Amino acid sequence: MTKLLEKLFIKGNSREQYGVLSGMVGIFINLILSIMKIGIGLISGSISISADGLNNFSDAATSVITLIGFKLSSKPADKDHPFGHQRIEYITGLIVSFVIILIGFELIKSSVGKIINPTAVEFGIIPVIILIISIFMKLWLMLFNKKINKKLSSPALEATAADCRNDVITTFAVLLALCLGYILEIDLDGYMGVLVGGFIIISGISLVKETISPLLGEAADKETEIKIADKVKSYDGVLGIHDLVVHSYGAEKYYACVHAEVDAKEDILKSHDLIDNIERDMKSSLGIDLVIHMDPIVTDDKETNQAKELVRAIINELSDGIDFHDFRMVKGTTHCNLIFDVVVPYDYKMKDDQLCDYIQGKVREIYPDYFTVISVDKSYVN
Repeated sequence: MTKLLEKLFIKGNSREQYGVLSGMVGIFINLILSIMKIGIGLISGSISISADGLNNFSDAATSVITLIGFKLSSKPADKDHPFGHQRIEYITGLIVSFVIILIGFELIKSSVGKIINPTAVEFGIIPVIILIISIFMKLWLMLFNKKINKKLSSPALEATAADCRNDVITTFAVLLALCLGYILEIDLDGYMGVLVGGFIIISGISLVKETISPLLGEAADKETEIKIADKVKSYDGVLGIHDLVVHSYGAEKYYACVHAEVDAKEDILKSHDLIDNIERDMKSSLGIDLVIHMDPIVTDDKETNQAKELVRAIINELSDGIDFHDFRMVKGTTHCNLIFDVVVPYDYKMKDDQLCDYIQGKVREIYPDYFTVISVDKSYVN
């Protein structure tokens, strides 16, 4: 069925078209389920079935939000938004997550009212059939959104798929309460509604955390970081990299900058040409806009290399999560300055000034006339 819908409505491989297709299918299925469940709930007197129907109606509304989000996020970059509009998808996912939480609270509220003022639920084969059909339709819709999301990596579709999963669990719980209540002759309608509402709220809070993180500015995923690092380091003439920063403006919009170390003895025009080639290749092969800062380093000075290896040994003794870069030696008549940056994890316990004093002390134990000039950095990638 999914392949048939793709064949009918998708031309090429448009992200916008996939998003619109997901939204339209969601609206259609949820409106049908909403009408059926609310009608059956009113006839049978079941608050949980009616609440499940209202849940489907809100799902139709969130599908409209998702559809609008994809339409807006596909707008090209303009002078006010030079990086494009794809972060709107994160906002759409966040809205859907808040709607899920609201539904959970409303369901608990209705269910508590049913517990306080119980009313008889009329059991019938038609409500059972409707609920079973609903479970299978929502299960298909969940799988449909997951399959599309494999192509798009959209937080909005991820939230929608999670909401469909919640609906499958919710409707199954309503069906279970209806059947057990009839068999055991007890009213489980309200209690089951409270349990389901609590599950929906927990799921919504989890989705809020997932969708708000990229809006706050999270670190690049490890796979993207490795791709960029390996690509830059694969070129002859690049001796190492550091200070990699990656910004995401949507699932298909990455901007990055990095420092690339090159031999200081190499012709500056040749090194600059190398950097230009890497930036162009990164854009064409990985679709990432990369800006590279060129760092010339001395590679053939024995004294500099000895001092660098000493600093490396000191830092390696401290922690596996610490590194250093931009090392250079400035020689004077009475002393030498060792200038470099140290990168430490965000959760590193030692304070910056304590770390600098420790490294300085260790260096001067070996070379009393060496002084360290250290800048402490934090990594922008995982």
